[in-house]
Amino acid sequence: MQDLKIGDLAPDFTLPTDSEGEIALSSLKGKWIVLYFYPKDDTSGCTKEAIAFKDLKNEFENLNAQILGISKDSPSKHDTFKDKYDLNFPLISDEETRACQAYGAWVEKSMYGRKYMGIDRSTFLIDPDQKIVQIWRKVKVPGHAEAVLDTLKQSKDTKAA
Repeated sequence: MQDLKIGDLAPDFTLPTDSEGEIALSSLKGKWIVLYFYPKDDTSGCTKEAIAFKDLKNEFENLNAQILGISKDSPSKHDTFKDKYDLNFPLISDEETRACQAYGAWVEKSMYGRKYMGIDRSTFLIDPDQKIVQIWRKVKVPGHAEAVLDTLKQSKDTKAA
């Protein structure tokens, strides 16, 4: 597991997506990227987070930003989740947790005294040169997508200056 910091180069990956696609982070060079890690399709928090990003997608696109959701769920589970909530951005399948580990989002969790490995809800804002501009760990869903959008606007203004 890497301890990524602001200013680090975002770890590249090539992974399957919903709709039998595939995506390489490096193929998005030149765009801003909102890469968010979430625990599981179709659970309440993950659904609320996905819908919040969906509802702001046009605003992110107007700022040349691509939203990417990533979890351990299979591409077919992603298809079901996307269809159910009309999600309008790619969902990436990281069944072997390689990207999750590279970004430090694969962590030990605890529930009812039982320890297990799982995805820490995390978001990374990545600039067009594929450098990490902002990191959110242990994300609380309410207001998060809006906070990411605000940070993107500020980051773009800083880069343009």
